[in-house]
Amino acid sequence: MKQLGLLPKILIAIVLGVGIGSISPIWVVKGLATFSGLFGNFLGFAIPLIIIGFIAPGIGELGKGAGRLLGVTTGVAYLSTILAGVLAYWVSTSIFPHILEVGGLVNQYANPEEALVKPFFTVDMPPIVGVMTALLLAFTLGLGATVIKGNALQNVMVDLRDIVEKLIASVIIPLLPLHILSVFSNLTYGGQVTMILSVFVKVFVMIIVLHLFYLFVQYMIAGQMGRKNPFKLIKNMLPAYFTAIGTQSSAATIPVTLNQTKKNGVSEKIADFVVPLCATIHLSGSTITLVSCSMAVMMLNDMATSFSVMFPFILMLGVTMIAAPGVPGGAVMAALGLMETMLGFTTTLTSLMIALYIAQDSFGTACNVTGDGAIAVITDRLSEEKAA
Repeated sequence: MKQLGLLPKILIAIVLGVGIGSISPIWVVKGLATFSGLFGNFLGFAIPLIIIGFIAPGIGELGKGAGRLLGVTTGVAYLSTILAGVLAYWVSTSIFPHILEVGGLVNQYANPEEALVKPFFTVDMPPIVGVMTALLLAFTLGLGATVIKGNALQNVMVDLRDIVEKLIASVIIPLLPLHILSVFSNLTYGGQVTMILSVFVKVFVMIIVLHLFYLFVQYMIAGQMGRKNPFKLIKNMLPAYFTAIGTQSSAATIPVTLNQTKKNGVSEKIADFVVPLCATIHLSGSTITLVSCSMAVMMLNDMATSFSVMFPFILMLGVTMIAAPGVPGGAVMAALGLMETMLGFTTTLTSLMIALYIAQDSFGTACNVTGDGAIAVITDRLSEEKAA
């Protein structure tokens, strides 16, 4: 099992969870629900640490160095991420009502949570601060580190990031499959799993199509601005796309992305700066996935999905993606706090989000890194204009 990637483990966990929930006595499901409850509470405790541990040093590192080039790259990357989220919202609003049963879980159960088996016991694990407090603290520390002399604060924040990375990679990610297994066994026992699995397939297909469409739009814009053939640009970036599908990591794909970006005629100085930076701050594919999956889960539960609800979430998601750890499933981990506070997700809903997200994580990563090549072309052109 150790040699399997996270996605195969999640898929196996879903199948086993459905099987266990179908044939097991209630005490088995209650035991799994107990683990799931404990893990969910621990995840709630860890979310503020994830936010502070990744956003604060990330902002601190962004604020030092290349000045104007940094501002241009960050602005273009953030705009791309927000546009990706808005696109995902409008497509989800247009398509989901026709392929999903809106309010299906609420129609079947007055309160979907009531259909779930309760754990034997629970243990409260309150976070040290709330999510919004953690965000504000991260912004304050990160921005503060960019204006003071010395690196002591930045070094402390980087050490905190290393600790949180270890927590995610060594504890949270390894236990995720068992958590997903527990949730799906409970959903199956409560009679809700058939609808949810049908949603998985429909949402998965739509997200992949959206990824490819958005990459096409990015490269049409990049080709127009950079006076290059967009189809040739896309062709040159295909090795980075398929490498990312295999690695599920933007960071691990940087050497390939960098090489292919230079083949697209981007100057070496710009490529060397933009590609590693965008691997951290430009996550348009992940944003498309998170917004689409959130919309699907919310529609099933008959929750409000108006633009006034989702747009602030998308804006914050663009910032929070900077906090995404460089591990498979890292983006959804960084976004869990926003889902809970801004969208009202419960532990069960966040578990569904994790499963939905990780099912296509490699394709989201591939969209992210391939889009980085378009950002590099645009930044290269804007830098030439500023220099002139």
